[in-house]
Amino acid sequence: MSVSLSKILIIDDDKFMRLILSQLLDTSYTTEIFNDALDALVYLQKGNIPDLIISDLYTPGLSGLELIGQLKASGFFMSIPIIIISGENSFEARIMCLDAGADDYIIKPFNPAELEARVRVVLKRGNKLI
Repeated sequence: MSVSLSKILIIDDDKFMRLILSQLLDTSYTTEIFNDALDALVYLQKGNIPDLIISDLYTPGLSGLELIGQLKASGFFMSIPIIIISGENSFEARIMCLDAGADDYIIKPFNPAELEARVRVVLKRGNKLI
């Protein structure tokens, strides 16, 4: 019997950051990678529901904050946990994202072990860790 890995959707417009995140998380999770939130939203609307979304705050077309708003306004997507990852270090940005419904906010550059720990905590909190 095979064990299904938790699915993580990664959204970041920086190619290098997408590569780092996928290499870091691919060993323990199934990942889907997008360079903008609009494409990720279309993917979700096709019935592809991840266990967690990790999104950059600033992506073309639709920001991470706008993505949170759209997902939390939807009865279908509102329970998907979201971690925002950004180089934006202001208290205002962090508070806005958390108030909008993000489950965590990680500042770039980040420690890989800390990112993995935060992912585990969010997945455990939602009983999504397999």
